[in-house]
This record gives sequence, structure tokens and C-alpha cells, in this order.
Amino acid sequence: MAWLFLIVAGLCEIAWAIGLKYTEGFTRLLPTIGTVLAMAASIGFLGLALKSLPVGTAYAVWTGVGTVGTTVLGIYLFNEPAMSLRLACIGLILSGIIGLRLTS
Repeated sequence: MAWLFLIVAGLCEIAWAIGLKYTEGFTRLLPTIGTVLAMAASIGFLGLALKSLPVGTAYAVWTGVGTVGTTVLGIYLFNEPAMSLRLACIGLILSGIIGLRLTS
């Protein structure tokens, strides 16, 4: 169950990171409310995951899921560059997440 909480925390991390873009500097009310709720949910689910996972593993996976998801959505939603080297680095982060899962 801890890994499920951790994945949900990572998905909430993606939601708030992307949400920040839509808040336009916290000047738009609804995106700001959604972003703050996603932040709180992300921390809450991370806290639940930490009840049984090592802190280093959980934190690395949480930020890794957030990084990969935010980067992919940035490419898709905001036309950010999808250069080969950038995608290779995302692949390395994914490899690290998988490696931590397999060893925990």
C-alpha cells in the first residue's frame, strides 16, 4: 500500500507543478486553489508512504515521478523541447525509480 501512496503522491506532485504554470503567478483563483490542494495531497500521501518506506527511497521516487511526469507534460502541453539528450536523461531518472523499487 505504501508504494501506491507514493505513486499517488508523485502524481499529485505533477499536478501541482503543472498547476503552477496555470496560476500565472497566483493571479488566477481556480488554478491556484487546485495547485494548493495538489500540494497538500502530495505531501499527505508522501507522509503516508513514509510510514513504511525508507525516507531516501520514498523521497527519490516522489521527486523522480514528479520530474518525469512534469517534463513529459511540459513537452506535450507547452511545446517544451524534446531533444534526444533530454529524453535520455528522463530515461535515466526512470531507471533510477525502477531500481529503487526493485531494491526496496
